[in-house]
Amino acid sequence: MAGGGSAIRGSRVGAGPMGEAERGDTAPRQRVVYFCSQRHQSEITFAVEATVPESWDCPRCGLPASLDSDNPPPPPKIEPYKTHLAYVKERRSDKEAAEILEEALKSLRDRRKRGEIIF
Repeated sequence: MAGGGSAIRGSRVGAGPMGEAERGDTAPRQRVVYFCSQRHQSEITFAVEATVPESWDCPRCGLPASLDSDNPPPPPKIEPYKTHLAYVKERRSDKEAAEILEEALKSLRDRRKRGEIIF
């Protein structure tokens, strides 16, 4: 016999089927359907006594989904990445930036005149 293995692999000798007799009875469940803006329907199973959330992330596309098939939630608005400079420009005008730059340059020039080493 080539291969010389057991027909049942990954099981120990004497192991029987695992069923409700060994694990106990399963909790009563309910199936809830969620709908996303891509028209995906996701059926999620919850315990009967569990509180069903109003929204759920769609397992297919990741967009938010709700219980209302006629009005699924819109996709979230994705803000573009802003650089540090973009945030600074929101807080300061060009005139303020020029004043701050001039003040910093004056401070550097004064330190050079006093002989401080500047790297």
